[in-house]
Amino acid sequence: MYQVVPGGAGGTITDVIPKQKHSKDTRPLVGAGVIGLVLVIAAVTAWCYYIASIRKAELLKTQLLDLNKDGYIIRNQGGSIVFRMDFRSGTLDLDSCSKEGEMLSCGRTTDRKLNFFIETVRPKDTVQCYRVRWEELVPDIAVEHAMTYTFAHWYGGAVSAIQHWPVAIKGQQAPKPFVTSDIYANRNEFGGILESYWLSSNATAIKINNSVPFHLGWNDTEKTMSFQARYNDSPFKPNPGEEPCAELSYRVCVGLDVTSIHKYMVRRYFNKPNKVPAKVMFRHPIWSTWALHKTDIDQEKVLEYAANIRKYNFNCSQLEIDDRYTRRYGEYEFDPTKFPNASAMFQKLKSDGFLASLWIHPFINYDSENFHTCVERGLFVREPTGRLPALVRWWNGIGGILDFTNPEARDWFSSQLRSLRTRYGVSSFKFDAGETNYLPWKFSTRTPIRDPSFFTRRYTEMAIPYNDRAELRSGYQSQNISCFFRPIDRDSVWGYELGLKSIIPTVLTISILGYQFILPDMIGGNAYLNRTEGNHVLPDRELYIRWLELTAFMPSMQFSIPPWEYDNEVVEIARKYTALHESIVAPRVLELASEVVDTGDPIIRPLWWIATGDETAYKIDSQFLIGDDLMVAPVLEPGKQERDIYLPAGRWKSYKGERFDIKEPLHLTDYPVDLDEIAYFVWV
Repeated sequence: MYQVVPGGAGGTITDVIPKQKHSKDTRPLVGAGVIGLVLVIAAVTAWCYYIASIRKAELLKTQLLDLNKDGYIIRNQGGSIVFRMDFRSGTLDLDSCSKEGEMLSCGRTTDRKLNFFIETVRPKDTVQCYRVRWEELVPDIAVEHAMTYTFAHWYGGAVSAIQHWPVAIKGQQAPKPFVTSDIYANRNEFGGILESYWLSSNATAIKINNSVPFHLGWNDTEKTMSFQARYNDSPFKPNPGEEPCAELSYRVCVGLDVTSIHKYMVRRYFNKPNKVPAKVMFRHPIWSTWALHKTDIDQEKVLEYAANIRKYNFNCSQLEIDDRYTRRYGEYEFDPTKFPNASAMFQKLKSDGFLASLWIHPFINYDSENFHTCVERGLFVREPTGRLPALVRWWNGIGGILDFTNPEARDWFSSQLRSLRTRYGVSSFKFDAGETNYLPWKFSTRTPIRDPSFFTRRYTEMAIPYNDRAELRSGYQSQNISCFFRPIDRDSVWGYELGLKSIIPTVLTISILGYQFILPDMIGGNAYLNRTEGNHVLPDRELYIRWLELTAFMPSMQFSIPPWEYDNEVVEIARKYTALHESIVAPRVLELASEVVDTGDPIIRPLWWIATGDETAYKIDSQFLIGDDLMVAPVLEPGKQERDIYLPAGRWKSYKGERFDIKEPLHLTDYPVDLDEIAYFVWV
């Protein structure tokens, strides 16, 4: 023990036990304790982060959807991924996200503010939907989401020049305006009938909101379809007075099977026809002068054409007088040289039992007498400043295009049509064109429109007074117009590019988009890209016959190249199939047409409509159903008098009387089909 000796200021004497030095043997224990403490702290920290990540993960879930910073996935009730969307226009800042009820919302990307949400909606027990909205707050920023399409086969969107069923995606395409276009002149654009709706074989559907400045692109290397909203470098416009801030909003819905989810989407999001056109238009063929005479039409040829229809004992719902019955495009009076007594011609047609319709279009060429009138009255679509009419080039020249957002233009156009009907007893009109590609890239209309395809909608409305018998070739949100919709002209070829093989995929696509009163193009096509026989330019004879057989099972038939231009055998085949159409097909179609007004369900249906779990049925593009109980399998290959046929499970009876009672799908290979036959099967 040490002793402290008194001394120094305030010193005292105290007994003290001196500290002892640690021995080297105790130092490892201290180190281990420190390490242990650090590990405990790390473990607690990790646990906290783990709990936070679980909470964040739970936060970013809503029903069967999982959100992450780069996109989201959707699962079906069985847990399988059925839909994936990646964000291409920004990465979400997940710390800005919150959840309230079934609404997930985020306020930032990593570099800017935005409004984003996903809301779960369960409209019925068998359907789960998600409302998605990404709104930019800074002008001229594009919003882009990329959908992976590898999970299923997809259908819908738009008609195209090369039509496949399901959708076939090739190459790469930067997002471009999803607007109506004339695909006969512009083969790489979207067609004249389109809707921003797609449906997949795994019972998933996506519908883009109509308010979106929508652009569509694709990449077959990445296996993605790009859905983009933008105003920059685009014909889409914001509302007057609004900043050009893009918004991409849409719904994704998942159901139990492809047929039921489509039925739900059509009932919820599509217009329905408000009536059924005239029954005779379904029962008897339309006869057009176009493919036979083109613009070289006159009074004598029209009367001769009508006389031959009767001579060869064919029925006629109406006779269509096509292009160039006027002197100039944009006039509404018959050319007195080609039609010296048009009134007498119409009286003769009427006395012989013919109703006649006329070809019409929205253009007024600059050399027409009406051009000056329309300029003075401001009836044309105008250039962006709105001060001058915009000249447009179309397939028959240069002129103005009537502005159907302008009530005065609508009234003027309607008055011209009424005058033709009153003076000559015209039954209806074939409304040609209407696609947005005939508008200038930059334009203005009396009533501003955000979406250029809304011009197509306004044009189709002009057919409403004539919709018992009217014909349209373009459509956008126009399902309720209740006219016959005709896909654009087909070439007289066999293939998928506007040829015979394109008809079934095109009709199925239009049907899925809600257009059910379908008029396929003229039998045999337009007599272009064809074979010359003798002094006539005619489609290939075999092609013509196969086209005729297929068209007999469509909702309506249209002749232009008449069968008597070939030989007696072709005439007899034509009589056989117009009779079959009237006796077998038309009654079924009319029954289904009456249901369309309420349901919107297709009249012409894909095989998967009754075979929803059948992988093979999803890919068949050369067979189709009329309703649920009539299956058609035409021959679409040259030189063939047989074909492979796929029969879904069920009880079927062939047109030859054979019966197939099968519990599993059946392939009939090399099934014989003579040149004057088409294979069809009825559900027993």
